[in-house]
Amino acid sequence: MDVAGEDRAIRAEIGIKAEFYARAGVLEVRCSRDEDEILAAQRLRYRIFYEEMAARPTPAMQREKRDMDDYDPLCDHLLVIDHSRPADDRVVGTYRLLREEVALRHAGFYSAQEYDLDPLMSDRFRAQMRRQGQLLELGRSCVHRDYRNNTTISLLWKGIAGYLYEYNIAYLFGCASLPGTDPTKLTLPLAYLYHEHLCPPDFRVRALPERHVPMDGLPRAAVDIRAARRALPPLIKGYLRLGCFIGDGAVVDHQFGTTDVFILLPVERVARRYSERFGTPRDAEADGAAFDGAAGKD
Repeated sequence: MDVAGEDRAIRAEIGIKAEFYARAGVLEVRCSRDEDEILAAQRLRYRIFYEEMAARPTPAMQREKRDMDDYDPLCDHLLVIDHSRPADDRVVGTYRLLREEVALRHAGFYSAQEYDLDPLMSDRFRAQMRRQGQLLELGRSCVHRDYRNNTTISLLWKGIAGYLYEYNIAYLFGCASLPGTDPTKLTLPLAYLYHEHLCPPDFRVRALPERHVPMDGLPRAAVDIRAARRALPPLIKGYLRLGCFIGDGAVVDHQFGTTDVFILLPVERVARRYSERFGTPRDAEADGAAFDGAAGKD
């Protein structure tokens, strides 16, 4: 099979059932339907990660003005679309979603480049924590600078909530980024995450040994919790509000100019948050209070 044919086969394999997940005025959230929409998401990612932020593109990315890698064809691309914009510039928000059932048949998970995911694959974790659901890796989240408001962010997360329901997802995970590549300047927020939100031992994901940066640079008693939370990016604070766990060890990503931490979030906590604040994922009104981040590369 040629490359284009293989890509089409993969897209058919991970085809989406829902026509859309939510709407708010001219905005709609749904998964991409064709290659042009994936290209639009990649262009948005490039503008934010490489032009607004400090990421360093490869020559191919720079030439095409797209953030792209080998995982894109395997993933579902959740999009916020503004139907009032020109047809080639309607994607104003995106999240990349990779289901376990797809990842295990192909290249595995993107996060495995930084973290040992074996604890999430263990029989103990499956039996005690996941029941019959599957894992979903989240990544490459970003929102156009003109749309960084509660409505847009809420639409993205209403879309994720609908996707979780549709595909029987039990746990979300992925890497979230703090700005900068000098962990010594991040000692306070990293220590806070380690002492207050570390994964339980039975499913504690750890950074790969060659990439592991210790997070416990301060003892628990020395952590100023309010100051530490103020030092966290909005996206990580949003995950924490939903009740996520944090993996052991940070990872420096020099390409993106970030220091990454591992996020693990039980879907039941997302469902509880939505139930308390919105009702069901299907009929939730736009609010956006749960997440107010603009971008997260992983």
